[in-house]
Amino acid sequence: MPNPDVIVGLDTSDDAGVYRLNEETALVQTVDYFTPIVDDPYMFGAIAAANALSDVYAMGGKPLTVLNIVGFPVSKLDKKILAEILRGGADKVKEAGAVIIGGHSIDDRDPKFGMAVTGIVHPDKVWTNAGACPGDKLILTKPIGVGILTTAIKRGKASQDAIERVQQVMASLNKTASEVAHGFEIHACTDITGFGLLGHAMEMARGSCAGIVIHADRVPVLPETRSLAEQGIMPGGTHRNFDWLKDDVDYAGHIDETMRYILCDAVTSGGLLLSVPAGDAEPLVQALHGKGVTEAAIIGEVVSDHPKRIVVK
Repeated sequence: MPNPDVIVGLDTSDDAGVYRLNEETALVQTVDYFTPIVDDPYMFGAIAAANALSDVYAMGGKPLTVLNIVGFPVSKLDKKILAEILRGGADKVKEAGAVIIGGHSIDDRDPKFGMAVTGIVHPDKVWTNAGACPGDKLILTKPIGVGILTTAIKRGKASQDAIERVQQVMASLNKTASEVAHGFEIHACTDITGFGLLGHAMEMARGSCAGIVIHADRVPVLPETRSLAEQGIMPGGTHRNFDWLKDDVDYAGHIDETMRYILCDAVTSGGLLLSVPAGDAEPLVQALHGKGVTEAAIIGEVVSDHPKRIVVK
């Protein structure tokens, strides 16, 4: 028998699990970790923390406690590198207003870092990826192109400006975006990570049994993304996303292959994708801009046509 206190479980591929404790409080639980995607150990720790914390924000929750998850080759790398990774993570947890209460580490062949995060949310105010309604507008709070740029970093093809920019985007918490959005009616929310913008939009379409329209020219994209993608610089995850979605996305003829891959680009620590009533969309974007989430943009809408499919215009 399903547990009636499980508000969000495995059914809709949501960002975190939510479990009701009582009429006022539910737990939000998530875990995420990965290998380094940038060279700077401190930034790697900060990005991994922002990425893990983001799942709680995507559910409308507030992070409370964190457990570190560490894999590190102690016989191969200087322990000062690990100290910097942990310092980067700790600084982001502090910025989130949460606290690290423990963790677990193993001696591993490659460095890995992430976190298990527990937060709280009111049971009646949980955001899921399954509540989008026809007529809603879709708002994205961070630019995409992260996977392409981090692949360029690994290949020595990214400029210093691009490196600094993508690191800043990935390390930025979704805390402010979530807090601002709480002042508006939110029908659905998810954060953009490994499945890319279109992959996570597809999860929203399927969970909501609705269609989604994305306007490609309105989607914020990081500088240098297109030129790098045109050189074939993109992660394997982006190719897998593109292939996974090929039967579920209809692209307008003028959307070239490069842009199609960019829209499927595998993201680390991306922004929130919010589905909101049409009348709230512009005021919410203006409120986000006023609080420093300056690249937030209305990028599409939810429709009753073509349920569980995406049209890119």
